[in-house]
Amino acid sequence: MPKTLVLYYSTYGHTMKLARAVADGAKSAGSDVTIRRVEELVPDDVAKERGFMTDQPYEVATVDELPDYDAILVGTPTRYGNMASQMKSFLDQTGALWQSGALVGKVGGAFTSTATQHGGQESTILTTHTVLLHLGLVIVGLPYSFQGQMTLDAISGCSPYGPSTIAGGDGSRQPSENELAGARFFGDHAAKIAAKLAA
Repeated sequence: MPKTLVLYYSTYGHTMKLARAVADGAKSAGSDVTIRRVEELVPDDVAKERGFMTDQPYEVATVDELPDYDAILVGTPTRYGNMASQMKSFLDQTGALWQSGALVGKVGGAFTSTATQHGGQESTILTTHTVLLHLGLVIVGLPYSFQGQMTLDAISGCSPYGPSTIAGGDGSRQPSENELAGARFFGDHAAKIAAKLAA
């Protein structure tokens, strides 16, 4: 049974909700799924003052566990069109894995959350792909066979690069059913490809 890691950082819970949907999709494809988060770098007092979700139920990941998985699916909110510093800090610690080639040939992909519809969803996913490609992962996106990304009936995230959600400027908008469906489709799709590559 292939093993999938859903690795995320979430400030207010939006990316965490996508991570859960990605994990559900991977499980539906028969994968053994683990959800992990990366360490918060913001001081505790600042995080509490700004309303960060500090009681997330998932364990903090370690770089050393990454080679244990057949697929690594990375979720991060957008920070000025790029990944959050918390995720970048974690990925910057993978130099020994890059040097040894420990992640070459594994499946990788990305998902994100932004405040606005044009707030950097595609650039965040694509720049996350860049890191995964340097580590040797085989990139999987969200193909147009997920028809939900074609909708014009409602505001929605998701693109061929990966699933996404729009949180709103004040963070009040939660992932829609269409966005969660995209995340589940992505998890299922990535896990099936990982199973084929591991066979």
